[in-house]
Amino acid sequence: MAAAPPSAEFVRGRHRARWLNGGSAAYREMERMIDAAESSVRLESYMVRPQGPALRLRDALLRAARRGVQVFVLTDAYGSSDLPADFFAELRALGGTVSSFNPARLLRLSFRNHRKLLVCDRRSAVVGGFNVGPEYEGDGISRGWRDLGLAVSGPVAAGLADSFDDMLQLAPFTASALRRFRGRTRGHASAAGAVGLLTSGPGCRHATLRRSLHRDLATARSVSIMAAYFLPSNRIRRGLRRCVQRGGRVQLLLAGRTDVALAKLAGEHLYAQMLGAGIDVYEYQPQVLHAKLLIIDDVVYVGSCNLDKRSFEINYELLLRLDWPDLAAEGRRLFLDDLDRSMRVVPQRWLAGRSRWQRLRGRMAHFLLARVDPLVANRKLRALA
Repeated sequence: MAAAPPSAEFVRGRHRARWLNGGSAAYREMERMIDAAESSVRLESYMVRPQGPALRLRDALLRAARRGVQVFVLTDAYGSSDLPADFFAELRALGGTVSSFNPARLLRLSFRNHRKLLVCDRRSAVVGGFNVGPEYEGDGISRGWRDLGLAVSGPVAAGLADSFDDMLQLAPFTASALRRFRGRTRGHASAAGAVGLLTSGPGCRHATLRRSLHRDLATARSVSIMAAYFLPSNRIRRGLRRCVQRGGRVQLLLAGRTDVALAKLAGEHLYAQMLGAGIDVYEYQPQVLHAKLLIIDDVVYVGSCNLDKRSFEINYELLLRLDWPDLAAEGRRLFLDDLDRSMRVVPQRWLAGRSRWQRLRGRMAHFLLARVDPLVANRKLRALA
């Protein structure tokens, strides 16, 4: 399959950005950025599988280390549990720093570093929903899971690098590491300005993320959401309904094919409520949908964060908020292209086709993920603290 042409670059102030449409486009950009790095490379991924793109990115990291670039890698102990212990051995031998987040077996099931980030020279970065694995290779249409990323350069890259460094220090996930993490106030997590950085997870100021979303939804006229897992809070659901009541439009593009069946069941529990409010619901058909994208009028949210309790309260997540009309317009174009590859959920047909058993399964899945999972995590966090 021929490589897709590079997407258009957009400029806003001191920032430049362009969409990375699919996993293959993202990996090519990441390898290019690593090869161009002069002083430092920071790579963070929830899941790294020792095949395909991971081998190519590891080779690029080794090339960087050999020319004297400082290389830092952070993976998640749960998400990358299948990664061989010696996968980055040569990188370590060359002076690279490789860490695993939250190695404690009793805690890793609950608390995970779900972030995906590459920062080079504190000047350029890649964020998105894709991990480093062969299932993401392709365009998300004919091959590979459907995902999106963003290449961005400018002042926000330094904040992303600082955020990575904080996560690297938190990686042991001990009580003392968490206290130090909470005590650091570098101010890089902020929705202020045209390009803002938002984070979530225990010890983060996740109220900043929630306040930002609530504020943007309060005046929204057009909302496009691409979500692999859809379990938004009551307040976000209320914000979506009120957008429609004001005469606006809300379109949800959700997973028709999924890698987490329980999450799909839980999301389906909310379909009736969304459809009843006049919200358009679509399910993506060609491949597994894994993207995380919100476009609220001229504002784009893109990164690793799903619209669910785990992403907002338990996992460590990363989002960029970009008040950037040109970028939003191009993102909406990509969104509409994917709507053409999706099946619309017709309200009457959906409601009539749901058996009592299907409704019960959805209710149980929603209860487990929206109530039980956060409750267990909060108890573990109190015990750790």
